[in-house]
Amino acid sequence: MTHLRVSEAAALVGVSDDTLRRWIKYDSIETSVDDGGRTVIAGEDLAEYAVRLAAPPEGGRVLRSARNHFVGIVTAVKIDAVVAQVDMQCGRLRVVSLMSSEAVRELGLKVGTVATAVVNATNVIVETTTGAKA
Repeated sequence: MTHLRVSEAAALVGVSDDTLRRWIKYDSIETSVDDGGRTVIAGEDLAEYAVRLAAPPEGGRVLRSARNHFVGIVTAVKIDAVVAQVDMQCGRLRVVSLMSSEAVRELGLKVGTVATAVVNATNVIVETTTGAKA
């Protein structure tokens, strides 16, 4: 399972380290300590929190237009025999990509994976720095 340091997790949800530390303290975000003594957050826990954080405000949804590269965290993966849907939370932006099931397996995409959504017109390409580990 992916574990992220506070600074990495804060960047993925689009806030400062100090803000995330306050959320950890007051919103009871689950943390642990790595071998180096640093506070870390499980990728799955951050993904769950990011989805709640990005919920539309009461009274309406905020619409945005965006392009290029968005680093984020995978929040859902739905796989059929041939096609898959990958949902990502990139700061306050939700990005959804439809791709082959084979691509999901090759990229090792699962909830909690840190990835980059590359947006070109209506196509979303997802990149990782590492693929599936055998």
